[in-house]
Amino acid sequence: MSRIGKMRIPIPAGVSVGLSGDEVRVAGPKGELASKIPAGISVAMEGDCVRVVPDTDTTDPHVRALHGMVRAVVSNLVTGVSTGFRKVLEIVGTGYRAQMEGKKLILHLGFSKPVEYVAPDGIQISVESPTRIVVGGIDKVLVGQVAADIRAFRGPEPYKGKGIRYEGEYVRKKAGKAAVGAAGG
Repeated sequence: MSRIGKMRIPIPAGVSVGLSGDEVRVAGPKGELASKIPAGISVAMEGDCVRVVPDTDTTDPHVRALHGMVRAVVSNLVTGVSTGFRKVLEIVGTGYRAQMEGKKLILHLGFSKPVEYVAPDGIQISVESPTRIVVGGIDKVLVGQVAADIRAFRGPEPYKGKGIRYEGEYVRKKAGKAAVGAAGG
């Protein structure tokens, strides 16, 4: 059995978990999320905790592989509706900056025109400073995907480190061209 999969998921106050067939619905103060449960795995309520257990036949490697993942997905649903998720992006580079116009993120990244990005439903984007973007929401996968989409407009380059990076991300810089002696050889 998976060590992650065996752990119980505590349900905080104000969060309700509903089980119906092969679907788990979690509702909380920030919203409501649902996820399908694959065949061979069941979710059970035990007091104020949720437990993910494989069906009786645990010799199937496919079911054993999904056990820990399903537990992590259900845990992310509970965390999302109770506290939410956020990713912070930093912009590095002279003249690179971000600003919000309504729900539209405008990025000036050294291209001939500014890049415009409209946030999908369920995602809040805020610009704390011209070089700091915060992406937040209740769905961990969607928050991560939006942050990755924004980062992809101008990822950090290895020579000067300019571009958009995650907060705390280390960009290893390359040396660049080395100067050759005066003889040119």
